[in-house]
Amino acid sequence: YLFEQQKLKQAYSVSTSAMGVGSAAGSNRTPLGLHKIAEKFGDGEPIGMIFKARKPTGTLAEIQKQPIKGDGDDVTTRIMWLQGLEPGTNEGKGVDSHARFIYIHGTPEEGLIGTPESHGCIRMNNQQVVELFNQVPIGTLVDIIN
Repeated sequence: YLFEQQKLKQAYSVSTSAMGVGSAAGSNRTPLGLHKIAEKFGDGEPIGMIFKARKPTGTLAEIQKQPIKGDGDDVTTRIMWLQGLEPGTNEGKGVDSHARFIYIHGTPEEGLIGTPESHGCIRMNNQQVVELFNQVPIGTLVDIIN
Protein backbone atom coordinates (compact mmCIF):
# COMPACT_ATOMS: atom_id res chain seq x y z
CA TYR A 1 0.00 0.00 0.00
CA LEU A 2 1.10 3.55 -0.64
CA PHE A 3 -0.20 6.09 1.86
CA GLU A 4 0.06 9.84 1.56
CA GLN A 5 -0.81 11.96 4.59
CA GLN A 6 -2.37 8.89 6.24
CA LYS A 7 -4.71 8.28 3.29
CA LEU A 8 -4.50 5.26 1.00
CA LYS A 9 -3.22 6.47 -2.36
CA GLN A 10 -2.54 3.14 -4.11
CA ALA A 11 -2.62 -0.60 -3.42
CA TYR A 12 -0.12 -2.93 -5.08
CA SER A 13 0.17 -6.70 -5.20
CA VAL A 14 3.66 -7.90 -4.33
CA SER A 15 5.63 -11.08 -3.91
CA THR A 16 7.69 -11.69 -0.77
CA SER A 17 9.99 -14.54 0.23
CA ALA A 18 9.17 -18.14 -0.59
CA MET A 19 10.88 -18.91 2.76
CA GLY A 20 8.52 -16.72 4.80
CA VAL A 21 9.40 -13.82 7.07
CA GLY A 22 12.57 -13.31 9.07
CA SER A 23 15.56 -11.04 9.43
CA ALA A 24 18.53 -13.37 9.89
CA ALA A 25 21.36 -12.83 7.43
CA GLY A 26 21.47 -15.64 4.88
CA SER A 27 17.89 -16.73 5.58
CA ASN A 28 16.44 -15.53 2.24
CA ARG A 29 13.40 -14.41 4.23
CA THR A 30 11.57 -11.07 4.01
CA PRO A 31 12.25 -8.89 7.06
CA LEU A 32 9.36 -7.31 8.94
CA GLY A 33 9.23 -3.89 10.54
CA LEU A 34 9.93 -0.26 9.81
CA HIS A 35 12.39 0.56 7.04
CA LYS A 36 13.20 3.53 4.86
CA ILE A 37 14.19 3.80 1.24
CA ALA A 38 17.93 4.37 1.55
CA GLU A 39 18.91 4.37 -2.12
CA LYS A 40 17.22 4.23 -5.52
CA PHE A 41 18.57 2.83 -8.79
CA GLY A 42 17.35 2.58 -12.36
CA ASP A 43 15.80 5.96 -13.08
CA GLY A 44 15.24 6.22 -16.82
CA GLU A 45 16.05 2.58 -17.61
CA PRO A 46 13.57 0.70 -19.81
CA ILE A 47 11.01 -1.72 -18.40
CA GLY A 48 12.63 -5.13 -17.97
CA MET A 49 16.24 -3.93 -17.64
CA ILE A 50 18.18 -6.54 -15.65
CA PHE A 51 20.39 -5.23 -12.85
CA LYS A 52 23.44 -6.91 -11.30
CA ALA A 53 24.92 -5.27 -8.20
CA ARG A 54 22.46 -2.38 -8.81
CA LYS A 55 23.94 -1.61 -12.22
CA PRO A 56 22.03 -2.06 -15.51
CA THR A 57 23.42 -4.96 -17.54
CA GLY A 58 22.14 -3.75 -20.91
CA THR A 59 19.96 -6.87 -21.17
CA LEU A 60 16.18 -6.78 -21.05
CA ALA A 61 14.36 -9.63 -19.33
CA GLU A 62 11.54 -11.49 -21.00
CA ILE A 63 8.58 -10.58 -18.78
CA GLN A 64 6.55 -13.70 -17.99
CA LYS A 65 2.86 -12.87 -17.46
CA GLN A 66 1.90 -16.50 -16.77
CA PRO A 67 2.52 -18.06 -13.31
CA ILE A 68 5.73 -19.77 -14.41
CA LYS A 69 8.88 -19.80 -12.28
CA GLY A 70 12.08 -18.90 -14.10
CA ASP A 71 15.61 -20.17 -13.53
CA GLY A 72 16.98 -17.18 -11.62
CA ASP A 73 16.01 -14.28 -9.42
CA ASP A 74 16.55 -11.35 -11.77
CA VAL A 75 16.15 -7.84 -10.41
CA THR A 76 14.51 -5.70 -13.08
CA THR A 77 13.39 -2.18 -13.99
CA ARG A 78 13.86 -0.23 -10.70
CA ILE A 79 15.45 -0.81 -7.29
CA MET A 80 14.57 0.79 -3.97
CA TRP A 81 17.15 -0.42 -1.43
CA LEU A 82 15.76 -0.62 2.08
CA GLN A 83 17.43 0.23 5.37
CA GLY A 84 15.98 -1.20 8.57
CA LEU A 85 15.12 1.24 11.35
CA GLU A 86 14.57 -1.20 14.23
CA PRO A 87 17.82 -2.18 15.98
CA GLY A 88 17.97 -5.93 16.59
CA THR A 89 14.98 -6.57 14.33
CA ASN A 90 16.04 -5.33 10.89
CA GLU A 91 19.05 -3.14 11.70
CA GLY A 92 22.41 -4.22 13.09
CA LYS A 93 24.61 -7.27 13.19
CA GLY A 94 23.10 -10.43 11.75
CA VAL A 95 19.73 -8.89 10.85
CA ASP A 96 20.52 -5.76 8.84
CA SER A 97 18.16 -5.33 5.88
CA HIS A 98 20.55 -3.00 4.04
CA ALA A 99 23.48 -5.39 4.47
CA ARG A 100 21.19 -8.21 3.26
CA PHE A 101 20.43 -6.25 0.06
CA ILE A 102 16.68 -6.17 0.67
CA TYR A 103 15.07 -4.28 -2.20
CA ILE A 104 11.71 -3.38 -3.62
CA HIS A 105 12.23 -4.21 -7.30
CA GLY A 106 10.67 -5.36 -10.54
CA THR A 107 10.69 -9.00 -11.61
CA PRO A 108 10.47 -10.89 -14.89
CA GLU A 109 8.10 -13.32 -13.10
CA GLU A 110 5.08 -11.01 -13.08
CA GLY A 111 2.72 -13.98 -13.28
CA LEU A 112 3.84 -14.97 -9.77
CA ILE A 113 3.11 -11.60 -8.15
CA GLY A 114 0.80 -12.17 -5.20
CA THR A 115 2.48 -15.45 -4.24
CA PRO A 116 5.57 -15.88 -2.02
CA GLU A 117 8.35 -16.48 -4.55
CA SER A 118 11.24 -14.09 -3.82
CA HIS A 119 14.56 -14.70 -2.11
CA GLY A 120 13.76 -12.08 0.55
CA CYS A 121 13.08 -8.94 -1.48
CA ILE A 122 9.73 -7.41 -2.29
CA ARG A 123 8.95 -8.02 -5.96
CA MET A 124 6.54 -5.87 -7.92
CA ASN A 125 5.01 -5.68 -11.37
CA ASN A 126 7.48 -3.73 -13.54
CA GLN A 127 5.12 -0.93 -14.59
CA GLN A 128 3.97 -0.51 -11.00
CA VAL A 129 7.50 -0.41 -9.60
CA VAL A 130 8.26 2.46 -12.01
CA GLU A 131 5.10 4.23 -10.82
CA LEU A 132 6.06 3.76 -7.16
CA PHE A 133 9.72 4.69 -7.77
CA ASN A 134 8.61 7.98 -9.34
CA GLN A 135 6.36 8.85 -6.37
CA VAL A 136 8.57 8.10 -3.37
CA PRO A 137 11.78 9.94 -2.51
CA ILE A 138 14.78 8.56 -0.65
CA GLY A 139 13.89 8.54 3.04
CA THR A 140 10.29 7.38 2.50
CA LEU A 141 9.20 5.06 5.31
CA VAL A 142 8.30 1.47 4.43
CA ASP A 143 6.54 -0.72 7.01
CA ILE A 144 6.72 -4.41 6.12
CA ILE A 145 3.93 -6.25 7.91
CA ASN A 146 2.84 -9.87 7.88
